[in-house]
Amino acid sequence: MATAEDIKAEVMEIGRRAKAASRIMATMSTEKKNDALMSMAEALIANSERILAANEKDMEEAATRGISSSLLDRLMLNSTRIKEMAEGLDDVAVLTDPVGEIIKGWRVPNGLEIRMVRVPLGVIGIIYEARPNVTVEAAGLCVKSGNAIILRGGSMSHRSNIALTEVISDAVAEVGLPRDAIQALTRPGREAANELMRLDRYIDLLVPRGGPELIHAVVVGATVPVLWAGAGNCHVYVDASADLEMAKRIVVNAKCSRPSVCNAAETLLVNASVADEFIPMVAADLIAQEVTIMGDERTQKLVQTAQPATEKDWYTEYLELKIAVRVVDSVQEAIDHINKYGTMHSEAIITRDLEAAKEFTEEVDAAAVYVNASTRFTDGGQFGLGAEIGISTQKLHARGPMGLTALTSTKYVIEGTGQIRS
Repeated sequence: MATAEDIKAEVMEIGRRAKAASRIMATMSTEKKNDALMSMAEALIANSERILAANEKDMEEAATRGISSSLLDRLMLNSTRIKEMAEGLDDVAVLTDPVGEIIKGWRVPNGLEIRMVRVPLGVIGIIYEARPNVTVEAAGLCVKSGNAIILRGGSMSHRSNIALTEVISDAVAEVGLPRDAIQALTRPGREAANELMRLDRYIDLLVPRGGPELIHAVVVGATVPVLWAGAGNCHVYVDASADLEMAKRIVVNAKCSRPSVCNAAETLLVNASVADEFIPMVAADLIAQEVTIMGDERTQKLVQTAQPATEKDWYTEYLELKIAVRVVDSVQEAIDHINKYGTMHSEAIITRDLEAAKEFTEEVDAAAVYVNASTRFTDGGQFGLGAEIGISTQKLHARGPMGLTALTSTKYVIEGTGQIRS
């Protein structure tokens, strides 16, 4: 059995190798990085049986532990999902390489030429939960942005993550990039994750991607810079002037198209002036899709099967076929509810009133605010960013879907002709 010192030494060695790899990655040409991405995509398809066999074992173990259907959906891989991961890598390959971009340049009075240039962050650590596709998405983005990555997936998906990491790290090595640019912690226990959080000698940025408990544990325990991809307690507000047929389509899509993801709607707010008409009609469609409705008192009077909503429901990210419904008397009441209970992820208003839309978009504090569209679009691919390493719900460095530019920093390059400071 490994001791705490053994685990610490092991994680330190992974960090040391990642840092060395990051120096090489920073010098790689766009062409070389794109070759690596295409090699990774081809390797996923070629090794799909190996990956699916590992995932099957994870699924079997998760089922014996009584894991919820929504988490099992996140964990599951099949040939279609592997193909989608490979296609995602191909999509990243055609994106513009941010590294080396001159953001701006100027000359100061003493003749110095100054340029602000985009550069890789270095080594990125990511701690995530049950979705093995994150392994590939995050690694692909780091390769394109010239970074090295250390992956630590959840124990539930441990075999899947290790298989995926081995396949794609071998693939980048085949085209001349350092294999250590993509590494994973091989120990599923918390001890290794805790050491990763404190690897400030080697890690430049740590991204926790998961539920509130995971994010809190990382934020409290880390000694390295943290940029979290937060939980998604997302809302749809149906305004007094809304096109109700449009609103119904949007609500059903936001809740039901994939309830286990962070951009799914968890709470429906309905203006009182349209509640009597709208709530029964949308409830019928939601119930037809087996959605459980947790309603306030006014909602319960309109939907016979609605269960009483508690204060806890307004805070809850269900990640399943369940939605909380509340009737509000104004746009401002909806905004106040969202700013109190939301997680600053994705919020939507359905309205034909331009002033209401303006008030909502200006006052709601969230990474993504929609007018007349589903919250399900908060995604790097849907935003045209390619894949994403997560959706940041904080405000420093990056906010919203974190694509390639979120994985870079800047440096100043100054050219002179012999100037000295007096």
